[in-house]
Amino acid sequence: MEETREINALLHLIDDPDHEVFDTVSNRIVSYGRPIIPNLEHLWENTPDEMIQGKIELLIHRLHFQELQANMSAYAKSTRHDLLEGSLLVARYQYPDMADTPVLQEIEKIKRNIWLELNSYLTALEQVNIINRIFFTYYKFKGVEVSYQHPEEFLINKVLETKRGNSIINGILLQLLCGLLDIPVKAIQIPRQYLLAYFDTAYDYFNPKKENGNNILFYIDPMNGQVYTHKDVESYFKKIGVPITSSYFKPMDHRRIFQFLLEELAKCFDTRDNRYKQTELLALAGAMGYDNTLK
Repeated sequence: MEETREINALLHLIDDPDHEVFDTVSNRIVSYGRPIIPNLEHLWENTPDEMIQGKIELLIHRLHFQELQANMSAYAKSTRHDLLEGSLLVARYQYPDMADTPVLQEIEKIKRNIWLELNSYLTALEQVNIINRIFFTYYKFKGVEVSYQHPEEFLINKVLETKRGNSIINGILLQLLCGLLDIPVKAIQIPRQYLLAYFDTAYDYFNPKKENGNNILFYIDPMNGQVYTHKDVESYFKKIGVPITSSYFKPMDHRRIFQFLLEELAKCFDTRDNRYKQTELLALAGAMGYDNTLK
């Protein structure tokens, strides 16, 4: 952005020790939006004072967050909640200048390698076995336990780069790949787990009254691709002492998926210095606008 007299004056007031002056200046700078970021970056590069640099960094962060919050809100209000778009939005909280192209290219490469192995004669289990082999064996993706010390393990760009992700982001990535390949695998809301399920697409046609329970053929653990039966899942519910209800076996709304991902990512910033990030991530989760009463 071209420096006007006002912008130049505002930039020179960033180092004002008066908090009220700085707050006023900050709000005015943020009102310019993303175009003023290059001016702030240039000022940062030419400012030797680390405290002033810190103020500039916070202003740049506020500008990125303001834009991300607007994009998240637009995503939640749209009629189409694309998994890839949502994943990229979440990753932009930590990597606001992230380029989409490397992520898209890597996903397309994985999808193509799976597609080359598929054919119309395979059973549902055979399809999933191929996906697991390509994802976990050929590409060597590794599932790791959820750790709030490693925020990068929640972000799609870093998981594609390092091949290390927790069950939530691995599950999102697997569901995304399955969606691109027209394979009916979706996340479900099993308590204390992030689990995928393979849905029988012919179920509703042959069972219009849904007399035989849910339309899930089997379950998939996104940590390692292990397949579970209905009996396995029933045993899990008995183990944790939770009664089984039909709501646990419905596909998760994509907004709910990202709400959950943001809520879990927020737990990575539970320290005094990073508490503002936790607050911001919870605000983004709220922006998903997901209502648990939705069917």
